[in-house]
Order: sequence, then C-alpha cells, then structure tokens
Amino acid sequence: MKKSIAILFLAFTISASAQTFTSYTTEDGLVNNAVLCVDVDADDNVWFGTQEGISFFDGTDWTNYTTDDGLVFNTVWGILMDSQGILWAGTDFGISKFQDGTWTTYTTDDGLEDDRIKHIYESTDGLIWFGNNDGVSSFDGSTFTNYTTADGLPFGGVAHVTQDNNGNMWFGTGLGGSFMFDGTDLTEINEDDGLLSVAVRSIAVDASNQKWMGTNTGISVFSNSNEHVEDHDAIFELPAPHEINPVEDVKIDSQGRVWAGLYVDYLVSVGGVSLYVGGEWIDYDEDDGLAGPAVAQLSIDSQDNVWVATSTGVTKIGDAPTSINESNLESLSTYPNPTTGILTILPASNTNLVEVYTLSSRLVFSQQVSKTGTIRMDLSALPSGMYIVKSGTTMQRIVLQ
Repeated sequence: MKKSIAILFLAFTISASAQTFTSYTTEDGLVNNAVLCVDVDADDNVWFGTQEGISFFDGTDWTNYTTDDGLVFNTVWGILMDSQGILWAGTDFGISKFQDGTWTTYTTDDGLEDDRIKHIYESTDGLIWFGNNDGVSSFDGSTFTNYTTADGLPFGGVAHVTQDNNGNMWFGTGLGGSFMFDGTDLTEINEDDGLLSVAVRSIAVDASNQKWMGTNTGISVFSNSNEHVEDHDAIFELPAPHEINPVEDVKIDSQGRVWAGLYVDYLVSVGGVSLYVGGEWIDYDEDDGLAGPAVAQLSIDSQDNVWVATSTGVTKIGDAPTSINESNLESLSTYPNPTTGILTILPASNTNLVEVYTLSSRLVFSQQVSKTGTIRMDLSALPSGMYIVKSGTTMQRIVLQ
C-alpha cells in the first residue's frame, strides 16, 4: 500500500484498519480469468462479464453462462442487473437479456444503433442505456432510441453512461470528451473547459453532484454547475517512464470515498486501485493482494466492499480506511447539524478564521471570527452533502441538507 499526497493543508488522518483482499479465479469457479466488467445486484450477488462468458457469484457458489446457454457471444464488455431483476450483457454482436431463465438477443435488426456494446446503465426512469461504437442507445422494453454523430456526439462512440443527481444523463466518449444530455440538448465538456483529456472512460457523481471524470491522463472534477473544480493527475504511483495516470473506472461508495481503477500497458504492465481519502490517494496493487494489474472495472456492494475486475481474476477489497479520524472531530461545536444552510459555530481555539472544506479537501467557504467568538455562517449556496468545518487545528463534520 502506497500513499500519494495530493493536498497538504489539514491534519486529516486515516484510520488504521487493515484492508482485506480476497481474490477469485477459475480455480474457484470463475468461468474465465480475463474479466472485462462487473456489477453488484440489489442482493449483493456479483455478476462478471469475461472473455469466455458470464459468472454469477452469490458469496458461496458460482454459476456460469456461455453461448451454450443462450448468450449471444462469450466476450462480454458490459454487464448490468437492473432494478427489475433482469440481466443485460453487452457484446460485440449485440445484447443478451436474461429474464426468468430465458435469454433474448437484441441487435441492429431490432433497432439498436450498433451491436458493439461498451457500457450498460439504468437511469432512474427505468430506461436501459447502451454505450456503443456509434453513440448511445436507450431501451424502454420495446423500442430503442439512438443518439449518434447526427445528434452531436463525436466519432468513436460512447464508452460510459451515467446520470447525475439532477436527472441529466452523462456520456463519456473516447475522442470528444463528456456530454451532458438533458433529454433534449447535448452539452459538451472538453479540454477548453478544463478536462484533462477528451478520452473519458468513466464518470462518477458524488453526493454534491460533482462529476469525477476519469480520463486517460487522470481525473477531472466538475461542480454541480459543471464548472471545473480540480484535477487529479498523480493518482497511482507508476515507475518511470510512466508519467500519466490512465483511469479505467471511477466509483464512489456510500461514505463518499472515491475509488479509481488504473492500468497502463507500455513497456511494462502496471496498475491497480486507488482510494482518495483525507486529501491523499492510497494505492493498492498486486503486493497488497490484488488479482492483477490490468484493472478493467469496479463495482461496490452495500457493505462498501469494492469488487475489482482484472485480466487475471477478480478481487474483493474490504475494510477500507474511513475518510477522517474521529479523534480530530471532538472539540469544535457546530449547530444545528445537519443544517439547511445557517450554521452557528463556537470555535474551539483562539483563531480568527473558520473554513469549510469538501471531503475532497477543497476550500469552499471561509469567514472571520467575531469578537464574541461565536459566528453564524450561511452555507445555503453550497450543494447539499457532507463538509468539514475547520477552526485552528480542530475540525467537525457537518451535513448540509
């Protein structure tokens, strides 16, 4: 485990709980070790798409599916168990749906724009979205709606699909940056807007509606209003001459911790998983117990275990460090907490300044302390979520509703 310090300004400390790494390969029941995608369903069962079919793992037993069972093609690039208990698998030859023990295939003959599927996502309205080599397609159960270069998407298709907290869809592309789709219009975000690279491989949305965009040179963060906030281009420690951080996937767990899967294959194969906590990135690789360096995708279960798909098996990472050591949070008084915006603060030390930071260590508000020592802050302009109030050397977590 290695730590890459991103921001040095607060006395944040990381709890010392030991992480656990449990790996699985074909010897345990996995259909093939080259795992390309992973999804955790509502019951914490895990589904893996591999180069030789699909594996289902309930924590004890494995069940495998291939073309012999009805899968359209064995190499599965995208996998999703939707909210209705229907499994979707994306291949180079179309989509396979698994429902009530029956496999159904969808291709361009059924209205799909392109059979070469890269990613699958379900939006809150129940639509299933398929990023493909020509663009993106949504499916309502009977009809495909397609969006391509004719609608403003770039050549090369859509590699990733997600939805933000306002209901907008986001498409990550390999050649044209990110696109927000509000149901009518596409809004592009590229290098002119602060994006590290137009090769966007993954997008994760946090509780404050910030978009963490994983690119082939690192992560760019954009605010609720889609303004560029910060970049993370030194996420994973790589040996020379590797200076860029190609991010394959980004996920955010229930505690707001950011996880990134990285992999570079140039001269040597190097990669792993990084966790952003307390203003620094913590790296995990094969030496820590990861199945291999070629990380393809991540998925997080209800217990915040991180499932890592690699080319040499899968790994479950458990017991990750919490974001902030509670011992630093006891002496500063803030109320009400949670708050809808107006916060009363009793500074814990003789300081003339109180500051508010995001969990990713970004300063978002500051105010001078009054002569009486008690101040009132109006934080209503900030997005809802969890923040850190700092006074001198003491800190307090607050929740803004």
